[in-house]
Amino acid sequence: MAPRLDFSDWWAKDTRKGTPVVVKMENPNYSVVEIDGPDSAFRPVEKSRGKNAKQVTWVLLLKAHRAVGCLTWLATVFWSLLGAIKKRLSFTQPMGSEKLGRDRWLFTAIKLFLAVSVVILGFEIVAYFRGWHYFQSPNLHIPTSTLEIQSLLHLVYVGWLSLRADYIAPPIKALSKFCIVLFLIQSVDRLVLCLGCFWIKYKKIKPRFDEQPFRNEDAEGSGFEYPMVLVQIPMCNEREVYEQSISAVCQLDWPKDRILVQVLDDSNDESIQQLIKAEVAKWSQKGVNIIYRHRLVRTGYKAGNLKSAMSCDYVEAYEYVAIFDADFQPTPDFLKLTVPHFKDNPELGLVQARWTFVNKDENLLTRLQNINLCFHFEVEQQVNGVFLNFFGFNGTAGVWRIKALEESGGWLERTTVEDMDIAVRAHLHGWKFIYLNDVKVLCEVPESYEAYKKQQHRWHSGPMQLFRLCLGSILTSKIAIWKKANLILLFFLLRKLILPFYSFTLFCIILPLTMFVPEAELPVWVICYIPVFMSFLNLLPSPKSFPFIVPYLLFENTMSVTKFNAMVSGLFQLGSSYEWIVTKKAGRSSESDLLSITEKEAPNKKSQLLRGVSDSELLELSQLEEQKQAKKPVKKTNKIYHKELALAFLLLTAALRSLLAAQGVHFYFLLFQGVTFLLVGLDLIGEQMS
Repeated sequence: MAPRLDFSDWWAKDTRKGTPVVVKMENPNYSVVEIDGPDSAFRPVEKSRGKNAKQVTWVLLLKAHRAVGCLTWLATVFWSLLGAIKKRLSFTQPMGSEKLGRDRWLFTAIKLFLAVSVVILGFEIVAYFRGWHYFQSPNLHIPTSTLEIQSLLHLVYVGWLSLRADYIAPPIKALSKFCIVLFLIQSVDRLVLCLGCFWIKYKKIKPRFDEQPFRNEDAEGSGFEYPMVLVQIPMCNEREVYEQSISAVCQLDWPKDRILVQVLDDSNDESIQQLIKAEVAKWSQKGVNIIYRHRLVRTGYKAGNLKSAMSCDYVEAYEYVAIFDADFQPTPDFLKLTVPHFKDNPELGLVQARWTFVNKDENLLTRLQNINLCFHFEVEQQVNGVFLNFFGFNGTAGVWRIKALEESGGWLERTTVEDMDIAVRAHLHGWKFIYLNDVKVLCEVPESYEAYKKQQHRWHSGPMQLFRLCLGSILTSKIAIWKKANLILLFFLLRKLILPFYSFTLFCIILPLTMFVPEAELPVWVICYIPVFMSFLNLLPSPKSFPFIVPYLLFENTMSVTKFNAMVSGLFQLGSSYEWIVTKKAGRSSESDLLSITEKEAPNKKSQLLRGVSDSELLELSQLEEQKQAKKPVKKTNKIYHKELALAFLLLTAALRSLLAAQGVHFYFLLFQGVTFLLVGLDLIGEQMS
């Protein structure tokens, strides 16, 4: 065996030189690290080693500081929420509360449901603390013998369990299965619409026309023969938006002798009438062919207004009519992008343009509305227009062939959705529609929850009225069977009736009910996965809105109360089914509109505009201008919405019940949905009180 040659000791002995020094340390602070091997000194040392008591103290203090900061942040948020609620309630007057009227049947039912839920919750809490945990699972053993009964309260509780399992759970299960089937059918319809939209984008399908459709070699002058177009602006007490809408329509790029603008004013406020008259006079002085009409008898709302305007003798000279509501601002080339589609297409009755919103980023409410309306125009209208040549007329930003209106019966005053009414009747008479997704018209969405709720009530009660009235006409019409099926099953039943029915019943009634009847518990995919997927599909046309997917899902469930109430009211002619309240506008303008207004108010422009005005008219115009400038905005009175508040407390009660049963997803959904109902019920979404 080879001898071991180890010179380390010898080398160390020879290299030690000098006088040894001993160093003593008071209160030494050191750590010992064991080194096993020649490369151990270069290995990373575990973080848990080498910490003294002072370091541990600092770490604990840092963690405590972070915890206190988190709690402080939560307390600040909670305190801010309470402050906002207090402020909202302080500005609420007794007359500002929601008027229930004849629609209080739904509120009464929700109150009864809430009272029963609170009683059952108290009963379940007592049972929980007494150790009767039978409600954690329907499969657990329920006492049946008298030896297992502990007291009279225990006997009552066991009786409740038997009643719940044998008589209450089966009908809830049946109703929930029915609603789930409707939910899945509607989800499939939504998915098919999205696939159709993808196909249109992929194939680049869109309506086209000849680049020079009105060229006529025999015509004198420019060689173009433009058709006669009538432009109508129906309005009613539109103080905030009348000026910008009239201004935009009067700047349409169309030969002056081939266009007539009708300002159809139904205002009952004389000051607003004078303002609109003055605006019409100003544009008339600039050479625009514009007239002002005011009805003495205001019947039929917007339909009656349009019907009255179409009865004028001079309308016979016009071939097409374009309609713009008071808050719409078309671009100058609107008519040149829409009217040419009618040429060489005698079966075409309607050309509909898309809406875009000047105030879509104003607040959370406008952002959520933008998601819904983008899906409606980008997906529903475009797919139906390409594959079916039919869709519901949006009531504005569209051009009608006057012959199609006359053959379909004209404007009727029988519902609050006269636009959908005329579209269905025109479809039954064989007229085709075209939707132009690339032609956009600026408008507003409601900025307050009060205005939005009234608008949605009209939009969901009117279709049910119309369905009752036109069902017989659809069945006896001469159109193809598949078109009849599309009208009845998809257009009316699925998208107007089934959607608000299952949305309200499933998520606002059945879901909290199953917390007290766990035998009928809804699966997680019904309350989580499918709704999130459907919300994802709705957000595809507006990808910038993806951060709002959770608020959108919760708010849509909250709006299901209003939509369900409106649907039932319209279907059975209850309460305010035939009620039209003009949607309040804020008068928002785009940047180009602001620039044009600035130029228009310049001194030289004003002098040119008033050059042909008499002294009396000039005095009247100056008085109106002073009146507009002196008018101060009236503060909006906050409202309390009883149905939303009652459902908020109901959902929060169900959330507490789910907490006892340790149901994670159900608890969080009910909690967040209940808070959303609370915020909406206190009018904390949308336009705020300054």
